[in-house]
Amino acid sequence: MSGPEEVSTGAIGTVDFDGARVYAIPMRVRFRGIAIREGMLIEGPGGWGEFCPFADYDDAECAPWLATAIEQCTIGWPSAVRDRVPINCTVPAVNPERAHEITAGSGCRTAKVKVADHPESLSEDLARVEAVRDALGSGGAIRVDANGGWDVDTAVAHIRRLDKAASGLEYVEQPCRSIDELATVRRQVDVRIAADESIRRTEDPLRVAVAGAADVAVIKCSPLGGVWRSLQVAAAAGLPCVVSSALETSVGLAAQLALAAALPELDFACGLGTLSLLDGDVVAESGSLRAVDGYLPVPHGRPAPDPGLLKKYELTDPQRAGWWRDRLRRVRAVQQAALQRA
Repeated sequence: MSGPEEVSTGAIGTVDFDGARVYAIPMRVRFRGIAIREGMLIEGPGGWGEFCPFADYDDAECAPWLATAIEQCTIGWPSAVRDRVPINCTVPAVNPERAHEITAGSGCRTAKVKVADHPESLSEDLARVEAVRDALGSGGAIRVDANGGWDVDTAVAHIRRLDKAASGLEYVEQPCRSIDELATVRRQVDVRIAADESIRRTEDPLRVAVAGAADVAVIKCSPLGGVWRSLQVAAAAGLPCVVSSALETSVGLAAQLALAAALPELDFACGLGTLSLLDGDVVAESGSLRAVDGYLPVPHGRPAPDPGLLKKYELTDPQRAGWWRDRLRRVRAVQQAALQRA
């Protein structure tokens, strides 16, 4: 799919970086070690974009996140080829009762279950997966995400047990950290392997396919530099794709949904139901990207934050807000230096 490869310097100059709003929204349950989701909302001539890289990312790794936000609030996205996107519910590292409740109440027929939360988590993971299977029934799909938490031997052993507990897993996402480890695990198990971090945190996403490391590519446009860039990555990977969120508000989640809507093929449910993990949103309820019956409708425009909700969730700690503004300035400098070298 052809389209603009990068936002022009002139377009970047129209973005109101100085007026960026910093938000802090509590999580319903700790997820990825996060209790409060923080980020920035940036306005440009085309609307609003979201800049919310996780706190442990360095400035260079944050630069694609800023590119995604700028793309959103300036040039926008390609046309959609579908008007709704199937999604999975996300089950954090919670007890079996809560896992069952989340799954049963989601309306989704696919569940993504977090595992490998700590080194001795297997018994908890098995119970959680069994509870999710009970909630879904025999016809639903279960996938698990280890976030690179296992070594090869542990991954092989745990995948086999989790596959049995699930009465069949759809796939296992990022069981190990490295591409070589993924390839080794893939050769030893009968369950599909999905690559997430190995695609978005490498300079050459094609390596995953060439190494035979995965059956499925998990694509997140925020860390890849935008929707247009992510479509190129998906094509280069040459694998079936799943679009997943990076725990954004509805503003940033709209970019992930635009990517899922523009992919030529979409064989799996996407991980875009993560707004349910936040105890609030910056977009009013009428425009909030919450799933209905396991699907997200593709919006016709780009969501804008509600002024009252912006005020409600504004990050008021001056030291922390200053940290975000300093970070934005540094990442802009990284981005500008890259543009000058190009």
